Amino acid sequence: MTTNPADNADQTAYWNGPGGHRWTERSDVPEAIFAPIAELLFAQARLAPGERVIDIGCGGGATTLAIASQVGAAGGVTGVDVSALMIARARERADGTSAATFVVADAGSHDFSPEWADLLFSRFGVMFFVDPVASFANLRKGLAHGGRVVFACWREAKRNPWQMIALKAACKHVPRLPDIGPEDPSPFSFADEARVRRVLGAAGFEKIALTPVDLELDVAAGQGLEAALGALQQIGAASRALEGQPEALRAAAVAEMRAALAPHQRGPSVLLGAAIWIVEAVNP
Repeated sequence: MTTNPADNADQTAYWNGPGGHRWTERSDVPEAIFAPIAELLFAQARLAPGERVIDIGCGGGATTLAIASQVGAAGGVTGVDVSALMIARARERADGTSAATFVVADAGSHDFSPEWADLLFSRFGVMFFVDPVASFANLRKGLAHGGRVVFACWREAKRNPWQMIALKAACKHVPRLPDIGPEDPSPFSFADEARVRRVLGAAGFEKIALTPVDLELDVAAGQGLEAALGALQQIGAASRALEGQPEALRAAAVAEMRAALAPHQRGPSVLLGAAIWIVEAVNP
């Protein structure tokens, strides 16, 4: 299981440091890998022209700009991320898109305009709050009465071989990542359905629904085995395990990862299983 910093200050430092650099250097790769999940979220969100949206953990802005194209000039979307590096990339991409604005901030504590948004949206940006109840309560202040929540989060690590196959291979040569608790901030902190319901309910949301989705992700983004290997050194649990390791150990780990991924290659794609929740809720 991958680890994350223990508090929001460390989380901010990480995504303005190695994590943010890895993501922004080749941001097209993770965006291509996760594009099918964005499409699932957009289908569930049912965006309409004129709506206003907060995109939580927007990263390089791909989802924010897609939202902007759907809500149009009469609507608006604010992308929020702790990473100044990724927000800079998002602003470059936006290139004056009038419906999209970007803020470097912790969405869990940022002072949003009261009742501004019709929708809180996130693709994997909500699992890292140290105090998720307080964070979602803060986000709810920025959501209109009757406003919606739609986000994606990962289910259990064992159901996500797109991360675990590469991690297990790498850890034959580099040290294992430290163990963390199931509710500590991490990609899998919202894996438990009961916890998600508890958090959102305590934050004041109603009509909470979780839909499990199983799918295959092409971690090569159609570019072959070496591209898959590069992507998993950039994002996911294996990238954390490799971080800062001596070159000899890293090279051995990468070779092991290549061997583990090869059986999953199908032409230019490398298909690995993934399991997510699509979560919905309403602000009463």
